[in-house]
Amino acid sequence: MSARPPSRPPFDPYDPLGLDDLLTPEDLAVRDTVRDWAADRVLPQIADWYERGELPVIRELARELGSIGALGMPLTGYGCAGASAVQYGLACLELEAADSGVRSLVSVQGSLAMYAIHRYGSAAQKERWLPSMAAGEVIGCFGLTEPDHGSDPAAMRTHAKRAGSDWVLSGRKMWITNGSVAGVAVVWAQTDDGVRGFLVPADTPGFSAPEIRHKWSLRASVTSELVLDGVRLPADAVLPEATGLGGPLSCLNHARYGIVWGAMGAARSCFESALEYAKSREQFGRPIAGFQLTQAKLADMAVELHKGILLAHHLGQRMDAGRLRPEQVSFGKLNNVREAIEICRTARTILGANGISLEYPVMRHATNLESVLTYEGTVEMHQLVLGKALTGLDAFRG
Repeated sequence: MSARPPSRPPFDPYDPLGLDDLLTPEDLAVRDTVRDWAADRVLPQIADWYERGELPVIRELARELGSIGALGMPLTGYGCAGASAVQYGLACLELEAADSGVRSLVSVQGSLAMYAIHRYGSAAQKERWLPSMAAGEVIGCFGLTEPDHGSDPAAMRTHAKRAGSDWVLSGRKMWITNGSVAGVAVVWAQTDDGVRGFLVPADTPGFSAPEIRHKWSLRASVTSELVLDGVRLPADAVLPEATGLGGPLSCLNHARYGIVWGAMGAARSCFESALEYAKSREQFGRPIAGFQLTQAKLADMAVELHKGILLAHHLGQRMDAGRLRPEQVSFGKLNNVREAIEICRTARTILGANGISLEYPVMRHATNLESVLTYEGTVEMHQLVLGKALTGLDAFRG
């Protein structure tokens, strides 16, 4: 008698490809911990924070995120969780499903500021900053982008000059997440030896971080300018292991990886909102989910959403194996953010007029993703990264 084939699980509209089967029990535990935290601490208030254009409890949220191990997750030692890249990605997905601003808080803290110190800092710098940053007691920011230099950081004007054994920094940085609440800023500046990174405590004379207002995207996020007006730092403020643009670019690559996952969180929130709305909203005597055009939209959204999650998981496995290339991160960022925006826009059409209301998450995610689309590398820059990798020809200059 032939063996009976294993029974197939029922189709899950929220996991149509069965991607949860790819996750270990530890992965699922991390995901569920972050999902539960976001549901409890962010979702009930995020529409109000967004409408007000502020994140009033950012310091409290940072400490809570530290307590669940979400800050500097993939880093080891110094109070960091030492999680896998896949687990960090799942956390980013769940945080951005709540709001891009909260995921940005975590990304900048862990993948930019903490990663820079962990990768390029001295033993003393790591001991001084990382434990308190992992606990969320000190918030960090990352100063690379300038008012006139975003995609071309090599042309930055911020400079650091030697003054005896000290350094003196002058310049401005722009669009800096966490800037005005940070206790320490990782600032990149031109020196006679090339681009170097400096750790600037926020109470250093000459340093200020005025908050940027009037944003229509990432409204529940602290965004600032950094002003360095003759900031004098001791010799041990420089990151000793980073010389040249390779330092800050490696940090950005680490943060972009989190965006590959996070964008799918925003997309998932919009897809699930549209699916539930379509099943309950009636027109012409039946739920709009029963109409062919709506079903076509939902099917296309589901396909791109779960393809994007599968891509993110694949890149996470490559990162865990030490095989992830920057070009592959560009591949993921380019695809997943573009598709996430399209999913949000399609969800908006299903919700009709309700799609613009903060009673639903769709328009909030759509506007947030307009920032995610261009920060940490615009669409065009990632296209050119891939174009160079594919052709061997550099189209960035001349």
